[in-house]
Amino acid sequence: MNDRVMRVQDLAVHFKLREGGLMRSKTHTVKAVDGVSFDLDAGETLGIVGESGCGKSTLARALLALVKPCRGRVLWLGEDLNKLDDEALRKKRLDMQIVFQDPLAALNPRMTVRDIIAEPLWTFFPKIARVQVDERVRGVMKMVGLLPNQINRFPHEFSAGQCQRIGIARALVLNPKLVVCDEPVSALDVSIQAQIVNLLKDLQKKLNLSLVFIAHDLSVVKHISDRVMVMYLGRAMELSHRDSLYRQPLHPYTSALIKAVPVPDPKLARAAGETGLTGDMPSPLNPPSGCVFHSRCPFSIKRCQIEVPALRRMESGDWVACHRAEELDLTIGKSG
Repeated sequence: MNDRVMRVQDLAVHFKLREGGLMRSKTHTVKAVDGVSFDLDAGETLGIVGESGCGKSTLARALLALVKPCRGRVLWLGEDLNKLDDEALRKKRLDMQIVFQDPLAALNPRMTVRDIIAEPLWTFFPKIARVQVDERVRGVMKMVGLLPNQINRFPHEFSAGQCQRIGIARALVLNPKLVVCDEPVSALDVSIQAQIVNLLKDLQKKLNLSLVFIAHDLSVVKHISDRVMVMYLGRAMELSHRDSLYRQPLHPYTSALIKAVPVPDPKLARAAGETGLTGDMPSPLNPPSGCVFHSRCPFSIKRCQIEVPALRRMESGDWVACHRAEELDLTIGKSG
């Protein structure tokens, strides 16, 4: 990897929710993100996975300073984003862009492809000549696999996969250093998912982009990520290199997610056995004490119910938040 571009330290985003009427209301705290830390290098892709409601999208917005954390820091090229004034933060957004989950909802149906992709250019460079804008827009359209002669069409004239390409083109038009992809393929057909993932991989290599790729499908994340962070109820359970995570996960939750990935061969599916993951994820309004995963973990002990495990580095260089990580053999294909 190259130079570090982002460092996230003990990041937490909590929301206050009120229940009841004005006179007899009760306030609850939702810990959407609760103490997440990681580094990101130039040209690296970090995959973030977990079940719905684990805090992935909130984390994505916190990385870009779209929501304000209640604790922790996001350092972009050494600068704390949450200490910058509005104008300084606005300039930083030239380097940081996002691709949203729903390609149709993310695009203004009344705007042409030209205007959608060019809008960031007009925002940051209001005096730029229209000829230069059109040249840049056509260039980035070609880069993402769209035809330049489609520049005057509207979003409803494109398929969902093409609309996501428009969203990617919009994110790239300013030549950013970081693109956060918030479940960019979850709304697409499987075959189209593969095309978008391959496109992002090619662009990442060509442009030396840093990517944060968020998904709940581990099979998708495996093909694009250098490292993978597994989240559960707002906390990081594991942060490992892609190959070691899929071969020998360190956390029981990671192992359960991998085993839960559908296998097309019935014999292999039967051989995989039970996933060990039962029940639904607890409500973030009332998370379990100690390790937040202990209520669903087949290896839970009394310590897990009392003490919150810290995310610690193992001899392999990977990170895990599990009291029993050294004891368990979670190698895929073996019993723990």
